[in-house]
Amino acid sequence: MTATSSAEIAATPPDMLAAIDMGSNSFHMVVARLVQGEIRTMERMGEKVQLGDGLDPENNLTEEAQQRGLDCLRRFAQRLNGTPPEGVQIVGTNALRVARNANQFIARAEEVLGYPVEIIAGREEARLIYLGVSHTLSDDAGRRLVIDIGGGSTELIIGERFEPQELESLHMGCVSFRNRYFSDGRITRKQMDKAITHAEQELLGIRRRFRSIGWESSVGASGSIKAICNVLATLKITDGTVTWSAMEELRRRLVDMGSVEKLGELGLRPDRQNIFPAGFAILMGAFQSLNIQELTYTDGALREGLLYGIAGRIQHEDVRERSISALQERYQADQNHGAAVEATAVAAWEQIAEHWGLDTPTDEETLRWACRLHEIGLAISHSQYHKHGAYLLHYSDLAGFTQQAQRELAILVRGHRRKFSSSIFDGVDPGDLGRLRHLCILVRLAVLIQHSRNLEPPPAFTLQPREQGLLVTFPEGWFDERPLTYADLMNEQDYLAKQNFVLELAGG
Repeated sequence: MTATSSAEIAATPPDMLAAIDMGSNSFHMVVARLVQGEIRTMERMGEKVQLGDGLDPENNLTEEAQQRGLDCLRRFAQRLNGTPPEGVQIVGTNALRVARNANQFIARAEEVLGYPVEIIAGREEARLIYLGVSHTLSDDAGRRLVIDIGGGSTELIIGERFEPQELESLHMGCVSFRNRYFSDGRITRKQMDKAITHAEQELLGIRRRFRSIGWESSVGASGSIKAICNVLATLKITDGTVTWSAMEELRRRLVDMGSVEKLGELGLRPDRQNIFPAGFAILMGAFQSLNIQELTYTDGALREGLLYGIAGRIQHEDVRERSISALQERYQADQNHGAAVEATAVAAWEQIAEHWGLDTPTDEETLRWACRLHEIGLAISHSQYHKHGAYLLHYSDLAGFTQQAQRELAILVRGHRRKFSSSIFDGVDPGDLGRLRHLCILVRLAVLIQHSRNLEPPPAFTLQPREQGLLVTFPEGWFDERPLTYADLMNEQDYLAKQNFVLELAGG
C-alpha cells in the first residue's frame, strides 16, 4: 500500500475551513464553508488576549499571558472539532515572533487545539492581510494602500486587485506604543506628539518607495482603525471615513479629554480604550509620513487571507509553488537536475513513507521542494554550497511559507550532502527530529543516485525498512555501469553510521 498523495487528498477537498490568527492584541477565528470554489463565512470569534502585553523584560511570555491565550484557544477548539487538518491553519504573529519561549507556548496551544500552530514572518503576514482585504473589496482597477495596525506590528501593502506589489511589516503596534507612551492612562500633547513622531521615524525607511509608487485608494484593516472610524462617526466629524482634517480634529479632542478613562464617552468598549490613543498615533504618523488624504475601513484581514490561502491550495493555486519557482529562477538552479532528484526522492518516499510516518501531504511537499532547491547555494559559492542554500532558505521572505516550513526546507538543504551531523538539527523540536532526519536521508540518497547528472529516470530500486536503518536493493548490473555512484553510496554508509543509521546496499 502506498501513501496517500497530496493530489489524492486534494481530489476530495474539505467542506469546512477554519483559520485562527493569534495576534499580539487579539485572537481571532473564522469558520467558513467552501462552496463551488467560493468561501462563505459561517462564524467569527474574537477575544482580547493581549499576548504582547505579557512579554517580560527578557522577551519571555509570562505564565499569566500564556494562560490567557490558552483559555481563549480552549473556547475556539470546540468550534474546530472535526474540521479536516488540511482545512485548518493557525498562525502566530509579532508577539510569538519575538517571544524567546514561543515554542513552549506553541506546544501547549497545539495540545489544546489538536492542530499544528505556526509562526509567520512579518511580510508573509502583510501578504495574507492583503489577500483577505482584496477579496472583501470590489475588483477595481488601480493600486490601493492597505494598512493594518496590530498589537505589536503594523503592516503596509501596496497592491492592485489580488496581487500585492510592495509589502512591509514595521515593529510598532498599539500595545507596544501604549506601554511606551500612554502607560499611565494620560493623553498629553507631549506624549501624543512623541508617539506620532516615533511612528513617522519607523515609516521613514519606506516613505520614499511607497510614495513614488503611489495608490488610488487607501484602506484600513484592523481593530484600531475600525475604532477610529467608529469614533469619527459617533462624533459626527465624518461618516466614518478617515480624512486628514478629521484626524487633526480627533487629535485635538483626545488631548483635550486628557485621559483614557474618558474615552468611553466616545462609544469605545472598555477593552479598546487603553490602546486607542496608541493606534491613533500610529495612523496619524502614517497619514503624515505617506501623505494619505483619505482612508476607509474593511472587515477583511489576516484570518480571511488565511482562508483564501487554504482554498487556493485546495484548488491547486498554491502561492508556495510560485515562491519555489521564483527561487529557482533567481538563483539559476539547474531545474532539470532538480526534477530528476525530486522524481528519485519521491520514488523512494512512496515505498517507505507509511512505515516511517511520512505519509502526509506536508511531508511530500517538503521533500519535493527541498530536492528542487538543493543547489541554490551554488549561486554564492561551490564551497559549502549546502550551507549557503540553507541560509538563503532560512532568511528569505517566501510568500506562503511559515517560519517553521522555511526552517524545515533549510534543514533538508543543509543536510543533503557531506557530513550528516547532529548539528544539522539543532533547535528542532524533539517530536519533529525523526521525521526530518528521515526526509533528509531520502534527499541524500536521491542526490547521490542522480550524481552523474544524466537526467535518468529513477532506477527500479526497492527500499525495505530495517530496525536501525534501510536496505536499498538496486537492479542487477546497475552498479557495474556506475562505479562512481557505487563509491558515493559506500561513503554514504559511513556518513549515516555516525548517526546510528545503517544503510545496506544489495543487488547492483
